[in-house]
Amino acid sequence: MSEIYQIERHRPRPRHPEWLKIRLANSPDYARVKGLVDRHQLHTVCQEARCPNMGECWSRGTATFMILGDICTRSCGFCAVKTGRPIGLDLDEPRRVADAVAKMHIRHAVITSVNRDELADGGASIFAMTIREIRKRVPECKVEVLIPDFQGDEAALKIVFDARPDVLNHNVETVPRLYPTVRPQADYQQSLNVLQRAKQAGLLTKSGLMVGLGEEADEVYDLLRDLYEHGVDIVTIGQYLQPTPNHLPIVRYVHPEEFERYREFGMRLGFKHVESGPLVRSSYHAEEHVK
Repeated sequence: MSEIYQIERHRPRPRHPEWLKIRLANSPDYARVKGLVDRHQLHTVCQEARCPNMGECWSRGTATFMILGDICTRSCGFCAVKTGRPIGLDLDEPRRVADAVAKMHIRHAVITSVNRDELADGGASIFAMTIREIRKRVPECKVEVLIPDFQGDEAALKIVFDARPDVLNHNVETVPRLYPTVRPQADYQQSLNVLQRAKQAGLLTKSGLMVGLGEEADEVYDLLRDLYEHGVDIVTIGQYLQPTPNHLPIVRYVHPEEFERYREFGMRLGFKHVESGPLVRSSYHAEEHVK
């Protein structure tokens, strides 16, 4: 961890601007979804990553499931998911996820995971099993996967690609200059290569990034060009929100007008869809991205 990060991370967080209003999670549908998740002993990225849209999405009866446990082998500076040494592998998890998808009447399921770098295939086989279980239980359900980079392992990627998810998502998260502090155990070019391989496999591809971490606008435009040149179809752009004082500080709040400029630029490049706004996250309105 850099000395600058050690000094800056405890800087007082700036007050949220007026346009960052988060809906509280208090509806009956929210309680129903939470009950299903708890009963099936599942993890959701909504909870683990402290997503600001959890109240809205759960109230609509949707959730993003996080497989492979709740302990990540990496320590990204922006992420609230626990870091450590995972133990074991839950082979029954794909069945329980599919059961929850059926009971929640989900028509577009999003499946993501922690990084499991200690596993030979990085957990790719569990992704594939989950896709197949959902298809078997709810054939009409679209399945979107938000995968880690699997350390660039082609065999692991092929396992997921061969399961033919409806959308293959892998987030670049930030501009390459900020990778040493934001994604210290990842590689920007490797992430681009993952997306390019998914496109070459004939999949609908998606990626996302956060702004407000210290990037310049020109760097965001260059990143969008890189994504387009590597075959990405759908892009999500949202405001970084510091989950705890121990995570990277917010450098600035990006105004909605700037998000709109990024969206317009992306659409001019040729992306099929660009979702860009302060509260946008990878799976926010995911069902709308593929229409």
